[in-house]
Amino acid sequence: MKNRLFVPITKELLPQVKERYPFLYLERGRLEIDDSSVKWLDANKNIVRIPVSSIMTILLGPGTSVTHEAIKICSAANCMLCWVGTDSMLYYAVGLSPTSNTRKIKKQASLSVNNKSRLEVAKRMFSYRFPNDDITNKTLNELMGMEGKRVKALYEKYSIKYNVGWKGRNYIPGKFQMSDITNKILTAANTALYAVLLSCIFSLGYSPYFGFIHSGSPLPFVYDIADLYKEKLTIELAFELTYNLAGEYNREVVSSCFIERLQNEKLFSKIAQDIKFILEGKK
Repeated sequence: MKNRLFVPITKELLPQVKERYPFLYLERGRLEIDDSSVKWLDANKNIVRIPVSSIMTILLGPGTSVTHEAIKICSAANCMLCWVGTDSMLYYAVGLSPTSNTRKIKKQASLSVNNKSRLEVAKRMFSYRFPNDDITNKTLNELMGMEGKRVKALYEKYSIKYNVGWKGRNYIPGKFQMSDITNKILTAANTALYAVLLSCIFSLGYSPYFGFIHSGSPLPFVYDIADLYKEKLTIELAFELTYNLAGEYNREVVSSCFIERLQNEKLFSKIAQDIKFILEGKK
């Protein structure tokens, strides 16, 4: 067996979160390595080299397989692997990369399990969405009620702005095709956002499992953080693309426009600072 070249990857050599490409969706092919380079072999026998140290997340769709060596390299490069359904509509599993220490997770967990500190963190999250309101004495239920009204108003706002009919949020798990185009785009963009944020949260040394507003769900902290960014990254995008696509859902266009919007909104440049403020109250 030929000796394989393996160059050790250290934390210092890896790009920061803000410098990485958001995600890459793959389906019907095989992820493996050649020396220490990860490559993708698709169903048509095309070979594509993948710079995993520059990518936040690889989404593995139907018909994919991955070798043990490829997972080792992705883990060393801090590139998250998620196993998903067609168009990233369903999460099946996620590969967790070990972090260098648990200091941030311990801090996050202690804040999450204490009712007083949990409410304080939740209020800092809501302060992003209600900068002009005094929420000092609001309860969590009151804040969640305000958030529900805010989101409903956003749907109506962008429906009017882009002249798109809107009958409300509607998605039945496993029945993606039954949704209208706006709901399809919302579902696709939200799922992609969750995958990207999951990678960011792990890369920054936090846990997706200790939430402050959401509870009883698989990834509560991911959903907490996602709500800070959904207006521009998924809600407005869904109505804009509904208008531009003239009623015909196109997954390639949705994916490319979502990535472009991620980059334009500079999510990766501010997420670390946002999470630090939310958890610690300081920037």
